[in-house]
Amino acid sequence: MDALPQIGRFLYAIPMAGFGVLHFMMGDAMAGMVPLPGGVLWVYITGVALLAAATSIIVGKHAVLATRLLGLMLLIFATSIHLMALVGGDQAAMSNLLKDTALAGGAFILSGVLAGEEDSAAG
Repeated sequence: MDALPQIGRFLYAIPMAGFGVLHFMMGDAMAGMVPLPGGVLWVYITGVALLAAATSIIVGKHAVLATRLLGLMLLIFATSIHLMALVGGDQAAMSNLLKDTALAGGAFILSGVLAGEEDSAAG
């Protein structure tokens, strides 16, 4: 079953790349959710971050750092965008809050798996 972590790695990275592409395709529509000045610029920056994390995970270069930063970014999205929308009365925000929280957890788990692989390869 050594193939399962590899398969999981790709199954996690591919949707992140898809989310990154969507940030460019739907930047103007997403800009209204950004709680900072500069709306669409932040959407594009996070799109680049999602694509970079996905690439790093797939290629295996700096993947531990990438998954840790990705998890942090997803938690920031969950709290600053989706939780705030939920508190503001948008009940539909609950699914995005739960999705981003789960994806952050997955990123942190993947980070641990990848760090363990690096330790095994080094030792």
